[in-house]
Amino acid sequence: MSIIGTLLGWFLVIYMVLVIGFYTVILFIAILQLRRKYHLDAKKLHKDLANEVYVKPISILVPAYNEEAGIIQSVRSLLSIQYPVFEVVVINDGSKDATLDKMIEHYEMKPVEKVIRKTLNTAEVKGIYQSELLPHLYLIDKENGGKADALNAGLNFSNYPYFCSLDGDSILESDAFIKVMKPILDSNGEVIASGGSIRIANGCEIRNGNILKIGLSDKPLVIMQTIEYLRAFLMGRIGLSRHNLLLIVSGAFGVFSKQWVLDAGGYKKDTVGEDMELVVRLHRLIKEKKAKKKIVYVPDPVCWTEVPEEATYLRRQRRRWHQGLFESLSAHRNLLFNPKYGSIGFVSIPYFWIIEFFGPIIEFSGYIYIIFSLFFGGIYLEFAILIFLLSCLYGSVFSMAAVLLEEWSLRKYPKVSDIIKLFFYSLTETLWFRPLTVLWRMEGIWNIIRGNSSWGEMKRKGVSQ
Repeated sequence: MSIIGTLLGWFLVIYMVLVIGFYTVILFIAILQLRRKYHLDAKKLHKDLANEVYVKPISILVPAYNEEAGIIQSVRSLLSIQYPVFEVVVINDGSKDATLDKMIEHYEMKPVEKVIRKTLNTAEVKGIYQSELLPHLYLIDKENGGKADALNAGLNFSNYPYFCSLDGDSILESDAFIKVMKPILDSNGEVIASGGSIRIANGCEIRNGNILKIGLSDKPLVIMQTIEYLRAFLMGRIGLSRHNLLLIVSGAFGVFSKQWVLDAGGYKKDTVGEDMELVVRLHRLIKEKKAKKKIVYVPDPVCWTEVPEEATYLRRQRRRWHQGLFESLSAHRNLLFNPKYGSIGFVSIPYFWIIEFFGPIIEFSGYIYIIFSLFFGGIYLEFAILIFLLSCLYGSVFSMAAVLLEEWSLRKYPKVSDIIKLFFYSLTETLWFRPLTVLWRMEGIWNIIRGNSSWGEMKRKGVSQ
């Protein structure tokens, strides 16, 4: 028994040291990238870019299912973006609430006859509407088929060579598209997808789809999610993007080459993680075609979105995310350590399997080990103390680093008190928030084992007045 306990202790310690080492490398890459970026005159670059004749037009696809609380404000924010040529296509995916009626009434939308290409198979389209006030605003009404199916319907309808998928509750900063499109335009077609940062709108003052004042929610769950988002975007995605290892372009805000997505087969409908699965498939296609293409992340363009404020809905979200992660990795499991796929097969895929997917199991084992050691003491207690200190370094310290990166680079939060609050909340992450998310992700794994794909509906109150 003592040998098993010692071996388990060493395994947990070695695993956490390796994870900490990996994230330390990612952190330094992120610091170097942010330093290089913010030595540029970003405002001038984006202003110049907005006036260039070669800027590619964009189709903005907004899948909406029961989004009556925020759809009008979200669309309003999209219509006010600073970009030369674009269209907004809202896809009502069989909503049971007043999403469709609100859109038709508010934007004075009328039915139009328009042929839709059947490049991708989707659920039946019942009608197409166009705004009499704003000719570049369209509404597709279709049978319910899920988010991926709605995006595929939008792709069939869209007119432009690049498209952006946005959640129906998202609010964009006005210059976000100028910024997120810049690497695509600068690369002369080498970059086929570009993702921006997602920030939390809860606590901000938003009116008529515009951010009037950036603020921080006073709810602990929301504050911890804010810290989590900062760490995921400012550390993880910058570091992976630097070497073309990025496997996630957030479904809440990402721009893609339409032709590459169509060549890849569009969005897969039998997964809850359709955004990650598409990006993995694009990487796969790039390697199989031996094309010199990239998928990048740009930290500055910001999309503000609502997050769950109640534990019930946050729990459902995390279970869904983990099930989606497994589905994406499982669908492309033959990429793992496959020389044909280069660094994607030897770095990205192993990272998401070992750290992201199996991480909750190992962390949960660590919590059990710590509790077990309290009863047996001795060498177990020594391992437990070491594991706890490493978990604090892994959780809280890296979260604090992400908060400092935010203040050093983007400075989205104007109040010093907000940064201080974020910093001190990050100190508590290991004590309560991370164990909760570990348990919820473990539930996602249990659902996978049981074959249970249901996750329940999310409740939104809307973030714009």
